[in-house]
Amino acid sequence: MATDLIERILSTISRHQMLRAGDRVGVGVSGGADSVALVRILRETSEKQGIRLAVLHFNHCLRGPDSERDEEFVASLAADLDLPYFCGREDVAAVARAKHWNLEDAGRRLRYAFFSSFVQEGRIDRAAVAHTADDQAETVLGRILRGTGPRGLAAIYPVNGHVVRPLLEIRRADLREYLGNLSQPWREDASNDDRWRLRSRLRHEILPILERDIQPAVVNQLARLADMSREDEAFWQALTSATLNGLVKRESGQMCIPCADLLNPGGEGGPLSFANLPQEARLAVTRRLIRGMVKELRGHCRQWTGDHVERVVQLAASGSSGSRLELPGVVVERSLGSLQFSLAAAETKGLVARDSRSNSASSCEFLHAVELGGAGDSTVVAVPEIRRRFHLKVVDWHLLERDTDQDKAALDRDLLDSPLVLRNWRPGDSFRPKGRRSSRKLKQFLRMKRIAVSDRSGWPVLTSANMLVWTRGLPVAAEFAPRAATRAGVIIVEETF
Repeated sequence: MATDLIERILSTISRHQMLRAGDRVGVGVSGGADSVALVRILRETSEKQGIRLAVLHFNHCLRGPDSERDEEFVASLAADLDLPYFCGREDVAAVARAKHWNLEDAGRRLRYAFFSSFVQEGRIDRAAVAHTADDQAETVLGRILRGTGPRGLAAIYPVNGHVVRPLLEIRRADLREYLGNLSQPWREDASNDDRWRLRSRLRHEILPILERDIQPAVVNQLARLADMSREDEAFWQALTSATLNGLVKRESGQMCIPCADLLNPGGEGGPLSFANLPQEARLAVTRRLIRGMVKELRGHCRQWTGDHVERVVQLAASGSSGSRLELPGVVVERSLGSLQFSLAAAETKGLVARDSRSNSASSCEFLHAVELGGAGDSTVVAVPEIRRRFHLKVVDWHLLERDTDQDKAALDRDLLDSPLVLRNWRPGDSFRPKGRRSSRKLKQFLRMKRIAVSDRSGWPVLTSANMLVWTRGLPVAAEFAPRAATRAGVIIVEETF
């Protein structure tokens, strides 16, 4: 049983290219059965894979003494396995109250921020977490019941940036059997049995009934649905990005699109042709474009439902000039034959507020969200404000490192986090280029390179999760430069049009 289980996990790791020899892997261990099994399995196979492990534990401070005992248990387990141990803690409930976040969402955000900090500091290359096939099935079914669209069915991704999930095709029961054969204890979180939570009811009531009485393979079937949805989503992301770049005018943090182009994106002069497709197919593209603009402005589409999207469609189809919709995080206003999308006042303290502080409120301001593809894919971002086109190509760094033109800017793909944004320089931008020991204001670098003040307002930069990682004419940020453990690189090439 153990040999078969481990081989299946190694197959998943290989198929999704999760880990590579030389990787430093931080394993997220809560103390529960799944994460304990993950660290035991990776410890057993680490020599074969050529990886180095560390144990990462995040204390949510939600369960009083039980949280402290979880922390002690994980520290002891790490010592038994002779692995480095690092612990972070945060009063998740207090943060959730202060920021008006859902408690579960707050815990997830803070936990993954803890993992990301180790990557950004260069202490690990990957963070491995213990989501299983059962977790995937619960997520898919939960989203269906809440009313998700096709994008939501993609559910949990095997690889998401630096986060990998080696157990995503493994059943929870198989992991408990594995631990039982090792006489390895684990910690139980009593909150998982709280039947008021939807996930707990799905886990303990709904899925067992479906599996016993209707479809014995329901977990595998739901996981397969997620796999197919992820493939579809990759296509839709590429299509949406290309279409938006062809139809949308971006100016001062706002996005403007003609109503006719939004409702009929493949019409005369559009970047793609949908002339022979039925109206339903074109409407599917329209809905994706709306969500794409919301995501570009906010960095996410949280709180947006199908009803919000339909209200925007109706505004484009039959709204009068001057009509406006105040929707989650975004204001949509009709002006003659176009819709203008902008951040709501509550969110302008972020990205748009930084735009307004710029002293150069010229036509050189621009902002474009960037969606990177897989190895071999190239994302093209046209910036008409400065008459430049940027190609961001994802390459297999291990194979192409020696052949790569060293004059081209190159970033480590796995260190980049969303939102990835190509925009103009703003006063206050600073970073540490590769080869330098300290960070400086970008303004100082531009002055040293004798860039005229009139040219600085449109100077392009790329940011990852609001951190500057690249700018024209300088080495990439040191924290995001390719390293010995780099698996995939992003090459940036600029051209005039």
